[in-house]
Amino acid sequence: MSDHYQTLGVPRDASAEEIKRAYRKLARQLHPDVNPGPEAEERFKDVGRAYDVLSNPEKRQAYDLGVDVNGTNGGFGAGFGFSDIFDTFFGGAATGTRGPVPRQRRGQDALIRIEVDLAEAAFGGQRDITLDTAVICPTCNGTCCQPGTSPRICDVCKGRGQIQRVARSFLGQVMTTQPCAACHGFGTVIPDPCLECSGEGRVRTRRTITMKIPAGVDTGTRIQLAGKGEVGPAGGPPGDLYVEIVERPHPTFTRRGDDIHCTLEVPMTAAALGTTVELPTLDGLEQVDVRAGTQSGEVQTLRGLGVTHLRGPGRGDLVVHMSVLTPTRLDEQQEQLLRDLAELRGEERAAGRMAPAHQGVFSKLRDRIAGR
Repeated sequence: MSDHYQTLGVPRDASAEEIKRAYRKLARQLHPDVNPGPEAEERFKDVGRAYDVLSNPEKRQAYDLGVDVNGTNGGFGAGFGFSDIFDTFFGGAATGTRGPVPRQRRGQDALIRIEVDLAEAAFGGQRDITLDTAVICPTCNGTCCQPGTSPRICDVCKGRGQIQRVARSFLGQVMTTQPCAACHGFGTVIPDPCLECSGEGRVRTRRTITMKIPAGVDTGTRIQLAGKGEVGPAGGPPGDLYVEIVERPHPTFTRRGDDIHCTLEVPMTAAALGTTVELPTLDGLEQVDVRAGTQSGEVQTLRGLGVTHLRGPGRGDLVVHMSVLTPTRLDEQQEQLLRDLAELRGEERAAGRMAPAHQGVFSKLRDRIAGR
């Protein structure tokens, strides 16, 4: 059995990172494109086999125990201890279970968050998003092998992905089936792993995808993009990408469900006499009629100028809250005019009227209807 540690030039207690660095250094030196010749090619394959074993924790453990994971069985002739009996009843698989596990597996789902403004949330749109993800290896196309090579049948389990073990216990002989430590249950080994992806069949890269933002999304809405997640090991099918929406605060409007609210400040004189104001909305400028005698706290609803319903037709409303501005700085002429107005209305010494604390909009409307 060849010494894989000596092949890579690392000590037996080398870390996984040290083994990876040594392999990459030797692979660059011995690659057939750089160093042609049969001797260099054979050594290049030896380096690949050594890395395949030592980079896998289970294979490395089996190798350190005397198992030639690339060839003959050097250590399964020994007897079994108490731990094997324990595995028989609590962890070992029964004889006749399924065969080798597939090397390909589905990729993981991914979640990212993007910010949208109120207009995007109300009407929808299109967005290019850039993310770091795993894609299929362009060199081996997901085979995990160097171009021109292929996986070979595991010499230990003969392609079954499992090995049978006979343990002697107080109950007699018990046969169990366990995953093969040499091939990790795959039934095949990769003697020449791809240099680009280190035998993973996938590489990480940055890519940009275009997504559609549906009209009516809100903070917390998640959009599922099927098949846009990470590619699985050995070129397995990709998972899904979930995009969570975060809506940025708007400087003017406040969103409540699919309705949007704003405050319109009007001067005291305009509120008393009535006027028409141009109000910027999500749909452009809209004319808002301020009726004569408008009070602070009154509301005016502009139907269908809110956010599009995410599910179902139609839109919410734009709710305009009126705020009457009382002048704070008056010149002599303005002050005299107000005094004349107060005298005409008999309000020189107006005592005011008590109103319920925290009176809401509906209470004010009710009082107005009642004539109070």
